[in-house]
Amino acid sequence: MNQLFPLPAPEEPRKNRFLSKAWFRELFLQEQLAGINGLLFLSAIAIFFAFIIGKLGIVPGVLLLAALIGLPMIYGLVVHPRFGVTVFLVAAYLIMWVIRLGIIPFPLGTVMDGMELLFIIGFFIKQKTRNEWELFNNPISIIIIVWIIYNLLEVINPSAESRLAWVYTIRSVAVVMLMFYIFLYNIRTKQFIRFIIKLWLVLATFGAIYGLKQQYIGFFQFEEDYLNSDPNIANLLFIGGQWRKFSIFSDPVAFSYNMVVSSMLCIGMITGPLLRWKKIVLGVLAGLYLFSMLHSGTRGAFVLPPVALALLAILKFNKQVMMAVIVGGIGMLILIFMPTSNPTIYRFQTAFRPSEDASFNVRKINQKRIQPYILTHPMGGGLGATGTWGQRFAPNSFLANFPPDSGYVRVAVEMGWIGLFLICLLMFIILRTGIRNYYAIKDPELKSYCLAMILIIFCYHIGNYPQEAIVQFPSNVYFYLVAALIVVTKRIDDQQNNGIPIQNL
Repeated sequence: MNQLFPLPAPEEPRKNRFLSKAWFRELFLQEQLAGINGLLFLSAIAIFFAFIIGKLGIVPGVLLLAALIGLPMIYGLVVHPRFGVTVFLVAAYLIMWVIRLGIIPFPLGTVMDGMELLFIIGFFIKQKTRNEWELFNNPISIIIIVWIIYNLLEVINPSAESRLAWVYTIRSVAVVMLMFYIFLYNIRTKQFIRFIIKLWLVLATFGAIYGLKQQYIGFFQFEEDYLNSDPNIANLLFIGGQWRKFSIFSDPVAFSYNMVVSSMLCIGMITGPLLRWKKIVLGVLAGLYLFSMLHSGTRGAFVLPPVALALLAILKFNKQVMMAVIVGGIGMLILIFMPTSNPTIYRFQTAFRPSEDASFNVRKINQKRIQPYILTHPMGGGLGATGTWGQRFAPNSFLANFPPDSGYVRVAVEMGWIGLFLICLLMFIILRTGIRNYYAIKDPELKSYCLAMILIIFCYHIGNYPQEAIVQFPSNVYFYLVAALIVVTKRIDDQQNNGIPIQNL
């Protein structure tokens, strides 16, 4: 039988040509750099770097190494959106800490801008094969576009003292808002939302523990150098005989606000369908974040948790929530009115007695003084007219030395009462959409995510009056992540209810 139908002889495996595409695929994916090929490849790389550094110095070698790392990173950001979103969120959270470390002599803010540009390029590449503009058909997308357009129109503001100030400010004010659309487009599954929330909690826990390390162990030397680099830093951060803590963030305000919103993330998720031990862990994390936040000395952040919990009691009105809010309220009243000599607790108490706060009274005077200017300048004095950029590009202008001390006041001064109306409308639409989606969502898990995002947006909204809440990293990025998740949770819930398969990227 075998003679009539001879079996074909097995083919010999083809050998891949040296340095061919198939050779690299076998080397990295199959052998994983094992064997003689891997040894030869790594040896060649080491010899090549040694030759470059020996002949041209360390700088070309470092630049070459950066290119080897950067090129795959660029490819990942453009082609693999989940990888890109993860890298961007981690970078936004840690960028100010890395800058303060001083280990990278390069403007990392430019790197973040470059990543945003790569996201946009990747988005348009995907839109050529997957036309999904309907994902952006929602009220939040529309108002953000309106806000971005108004920011761009500020370049022709006739009252602006400097166009360069606009150029430097537009990045942090309007360009980063485009990330809302990137998050909205790339976050498509519950699994990815879970991953993002776990990543957020890991980063927040690191920030909280780092802040407690500063409080109870002390600052690192590079942080001491930063504190002593400018007398104005001591005037702002050394209060009541101790330093206000800033953890891994740019300043105590960013530290405190990020701890508050992270605690609200935990509290919102506790209302979901989680195992008891997970709820306990989330409760412990929320307590850790709020305790660490106290050491920032930021009065504006101290009032946010009780205000957010009041909103929680309204949105999720049931016996368990009401009991928890009542117990928390009693504890808050005890903490506010109990006698203490602890400077941290005393500063917390003064946040609820603003009439006794000298800085609050000074802000009220400044805001009263600037009201006539706001009313007579519908487009304001131009982006960047106040603060650092105003002092740099128009030092002799009326607004250059005006301290806004508030996100909303800065908008009113720089962008006029039109800008103030638009930013308030933006906040209103996000909250309104979130509340409507919360009551419409049927999936308990997605419902808890939506609730957590509402609490976070509400904290940013309230906190943007006493301080500038959504200007610094990572808040300026995570604010639009949260706004996008409000829309995404409802979209995924609709797909589940209608039996529509969820298309991942």
